[in-house]
Amino acid sequence: MEIKVPELAESITEGTVASWLKQPGDHVEKGEAIVELETDKVNIEVPSDEAGTLTEVMAAEGDTVRVGETIAVISAGGEAPKPAAAEPVQETPKETPKAEEKAEQPVAVAATESTSVADRPIASPAARKLAREKGIDLAQVATQDPLGRIRVQDVATFEVAPREQAKLAPTKPATPAPAPAAAPGKPEERIKMSRRRKTIANRLVEVQQTAAMLTTFNEIDMSAVMALRKRRQEKFVKENEVKLGFMSFFTKAAVAALKKMPYLNAEIQGDEIVLKKFYDIGIAVSAPDGLVVPVVRDADKKNFAEIEKDIIQLAVKARDNKLGLSDLTGGTFTITNGGTFGSLMSTPILNGPQVAILGMHAINLRPVAIDAERMENRPMMYVALSYDHRIVDGKEAVTFLKHIKDLLEDPESLIFEA
Repeated sequence: MEIKVPELAESITEGTVASWLKQPGDHVEKGEAIVELETDKVNIEVPSDEAGTLTEVMAAEGDTVRVGETIAVISAGGEAPKPAAAEPVQETPKETPKAEEKAEQPVAVAATESTSVADRPIASPAARKLAREKGIDLAQVATQDPLGRIRVQDVATFEVAPREQAKLAPTKPATPAPAPAAAPGKPEERIKMSRRRKTIANRLVEVQQTAAMLTTFNEIDMSAVMALRKRRQEKFVKENEVKLGFMSFFTKAAVAALKKMPYLNAEIQGDEIVLKKFYDIGIAVSAPDGLVVPVVRDADKKNFAEIEKDIIQLAVKARDNKLGLSDLTGGTFTITNGGTFGSLMSTPILNGPQVAILGMHAINLRPVAIDAERMENRPMMYVALSYDHRIVDGKEAVTFLKHIKDLLEDPESLIFEA
């Protein structure tokens, strides 16, 4: 039975092999996961549809695989057939002097010498994949591996070198031009970007290149919200088994402001503006592989406790790398809280295709003029709204942020607004 990359999502056509949970020769139960795939958004475990033995894997960890591609083979029922020898069987030649010369000088082994059952060159899954992509015949690739196994480096080297020279076994390993090195004595470390980190990077750059992004700022006196939380926290926890946090206040305030300024709850599709009549609010969460934005569905229909519970559940799933695609798709507006890490002020980048994002920041005591005669230290928070100026005008953006400020400085009003 072939194990193929399953349908991942409508917009996802490929993934990366994150890790093999089973190895060739391992017994696999029906429904047991054998490989973990990393996609642009989430990690997915691929199970076996029947019991058997994993006999072959056709992609190495780190390889990119497409939906529908065969990545493993499982033999149903009993023992797995003996896999092809991983090491070539070398017969001792009768003329020992030549054998001794080869032992003294490392010479590349021609890839045409194969000991696999199908008489194919011995190569790693990654090397085979790269060769397929580049249209390279593995039989023409020379390797420096003393056992004759073709590695991905050998295929890459072959691609760079003139093909006519590939038939000749080089006496020295051919190495690609070294990357610029650090100054002598300066330590450094190179880490390959994960698929998700590359996707995040590409999307952030894409947003900055395609949207007319602008940011407006304001500040909020958090005294009233903090006093309300202090008065109601004990009762709230007793009734709902969850704490009353700041995020539910900002989520409710954002929904109320979006209802008044609908163009901030929209997206651009071609030459049309799509106004969303629902309020699925994305909450940016820090995860092991980078920032993710799970979505609180129908935030306008939920009370404070329900919003807090949703946020906690999504944060736990993000931390444990258990978010599903349904948790991450379809948001209409995003809130990000840099204050969690101590950020005083920032300009958040749009979470495309959304056209607006609200940034929260740290709450710090600052002197505030109460009137012409008095100054008081108040818990103040800077807030930022980044928006796409193509469909959101400055007046709308400033009014939106001012409305959120007014609601949070009089939090009881949220009961009537949202």
